[in-house]
Amino acid sequence: MQLEICASSFKSAQAAVKGGAHRIELCEDLTVGGITPATDILKRVIDQLQVETHVLIRARGGDFCYTAQEIEQMVFAIKVAKNTGATGVVFGALTYNKELDIPALKQLLKAAKGMDCSFHKAFDEVVNPTKVLENLIRLGFKRVLTSGQKDTAVAGLQNLVTWNQKYGQDIEIMPGGGIRPDNIAKFLDHNFKSVHSAAIPKNNIETSLEVVASLKASIAS
Repeated sequence: MQLEICASSFKSAQAAVKGGAHRIELCEDLTVGGITPATDILKRVIDQLQVETHVLIRARGGDFCYTAQEIEQMVFAIKVAKNTGATGVVFGALTYNKELDIPALKQLLKAAKGMDCSFHKAFDEVVNPTKVLENLIRLGFKRVLTSGQKDTAVAGLQNLVTWNQKYGQDIEIMPGGGIRPDNIAKFLDHNFKSVHSAAIPKNNIETSLEVVASLKASIAS
């Protein structure tokens, strides 16, 4: 199992790498759930840290229903990420009916051709997760980040296991949401390929090297 760490700054990315993360999801401003990071931070991570880097592509906080202008902004951000050397991008787009915005997603996927594409936790808001997973597979997404449509991945574990058993050969189900050293063991025996964590201690805003190292040790044991 691989460990993906959500890093919202260069400092957090450094801690993730030093703690042994296999991959980082680079973003900014976790107070709104994360947005696309500034290009200078992305370049610094790519240039200075030897780690697989996926970039969150999200124009703003709030809902996942984007205007045409916002989709154009996200397309441009994907091209910047690709040209900077990121190996993957993470994005999602929904309609106001909580279904996939297929035309928007096709635009974003076209821009990301050749990159590793993950659908983010907008998935946890959709009304028909089974249908959506089948559509994500058809669209060509490699993985989906989800807490099983619950507040935390621990609470949504049964859904995560069910989806992984049914669809895991066609799309990676990556648990994320409240995964910590004291509960990661719950995810180790269900054939998940990777798990996602911000590894941020309580009352802190940065990823902790120690928490990352503890998560990594649990996976390796």
